[in-house]
Amino acid sequence: MAPVEVPSLDSIPYESPAVRPARDDLVQEKYVLYGKLVRDRIPEIIRADGSEPEVYVADPAEYRQRLRAKLAEEVAEYMAADETDAPEELADVLEVAFALAADLGVDPAQLEKIRASKAKERGGFSERIVWTGNR
Repeated sequence: MAPVEVPSLDSIPYESPAVRPARDDLVQEKYVLYGKLVRDRIPEIIRADGSEPEVYVADPAEYRQRLRAKLAEEVAEYMAADETDAPEELADVLEVAFALAADLGVDPAQLEKIRASKAKERGGFSERIVWTGNR
């Protein structure tokens, strides 16, 4: 899959440098300058490939900011995906949503309960209803 242009993240308040959109040959350089939140096993995978990753553990505030940026990144990747890649990209969005929920003290079961309650009260999106205003 080709690299995806991530929407501007300038609207997210950052207290520390964050991941910025990058293109092909600039990806490595951008991540060296700003860092990137990665899945927990990525350092292990990099080591298995014979390299030594440079990593640190984000403090709670930076972690939340980077999760928000990661959500924007993953949604952009989903939006650019074809039908073959879309389910995998949605799984990535869901993984980040679960991490954001956990950061707020909400486990997956609680999150599902909230979702189900909203669906019961207001409905879901399965009927494909588009609202255009009131008369």
